[in-house]
Amino acid sequence: MGKVTSVSPFAPASLAKLPVIEGVAFATAEAGIRYKNRTDLLLTVLAEGTSVAGVLTQSKTASAPVLACRKHLKKGTARALVVNSGNANAFTGKKGAEAVDITVTHAADAVVCKPHEVFVASTGVIGEPLDAEKFAHLLADLAKRAEPDAFEAAARAIMTTDTFPKLAMRTALIGDVEVTINGFCKGAGMIAPDMATMLCFIFTDAAISSDALQELLAEHVQTTFNCMTVDGDTSTSDTCLMFATGAAETRGQKPVTKANSKKLQAFSEALHDLMRDLAIQVAKDGEGVSKFVTFEITGAKSWHAARTIALACANSPILKTAIAGEDPNWGRVVMAVGKSGEAADRDKLTIWFGPHCVARDGERAEEYDEKTVAAYMKNAEIVIRADVGVGKAAARVWTCDLTHEYVSINADYRS
Repeated sequence: MGKVTSVSPFAPASLAKLPVIEGVAFATAEAGIRYKNRTDLLLTVLAEGTSVAGVLTQSKTASAPVLACRKHLKKGTARALVVNSGNANAFTGKKGAEAVDITVTHAADAVVCKPHEVFVASTGVIGEPLDAEKFAHLLADLAKRAEPDAFEAAARAIMTTDTFPKLAMRTALIGDVEVTINGFCKGAGMIAPDMATMLCFIFTDAAISSDALQELLAEHVQTTFNCMTVDGDTSTSDTCLMFATGAAETRGQKPVTKANSKKLQAFSEALHDLMRDLAIQVAKDGEGVSKFVTFEITGAKSWHAARTIALACANSPILKTAIAGEDPNWGRVVMAVGKSGEAADRDKLTIWFGPHCVARDGERAEEYDEKTVAAYMKNAEIVIRADVGVGKAAARVWTCDLTHEYVSINADYRS
């Protein structure tokens, strides 16, 4: 992978400690898929009866693992998850599908389950054949030594140019039974999710049907992962999977089959909060990041329109480089709003950098002071808000700046 010369300034001082979830166990290995002496293989073993939901990339050049997950999700149950880093197994033709088949067969034998209960994901370089024989034989041993208290190790095994593992945990009540939701994800570059982030895996001990899980996951992806971007590039491998072991049923939780059940209200809120947390962590670990940026759009015709305008800002290289250079060039926000294709009233457009109004009703604000706003731009976290003056809808998008280090990382990605 490209050389990451520094850890993100937003890396947490300590990582979240995720509790054990009954029915979930992990094992990792150094398989040498692309590099030696690097953990690059993860096997997750799931209890019988685990339900599964997933949201996958909308890329027209989706990887072989994504296609397999799409097929297996139709069955609604899971017993194993295999993830490798270092090779995306994307744009690899027949060989890519064969690599998935080999992985699924070995994993199914290792955990004693049906092939459709095995889910796979890969991340890394696109276009290079993945030699599954290099690691498939390791899965039997991984299944034997899988441990439940290994969420951090699992998160580290799927990292590529990430500078820290992204972990989050929430609890919620379903009825009077407390359930846990744990999640981890990876992603730092090629991030403009059209479903989720590059790879995200969520686990809960709740007893919830796959249909209900699917509805909840698809709903919350829209306002979390789909409102986060690093560089505007949607990956071929984007995969977000959620697994519910149902272990809470033994503690008295009654299984839930409908996503709109009142019993799931607290769970749904906790799940959304966890996914939002993980999405922000990805933006805060964007390749070469020096600033975390939030774009807030108000006064739009619809939420979708507001999100589109926010993404036009968040994906603008010329605006993001200005932020990296701590230049309060609000004219580039005007440009991004205008290019979005969504309705905006030029003569009502009002823009704020943090608490400072820089433009009002289509022209520079009278109170605008360059030095004051330039001082604000030195903050590590920046909020830019624009009211486009055509409605009442609003949306928020998270991103990071665009720095010289981002260019260096991606120029050297395969070296």
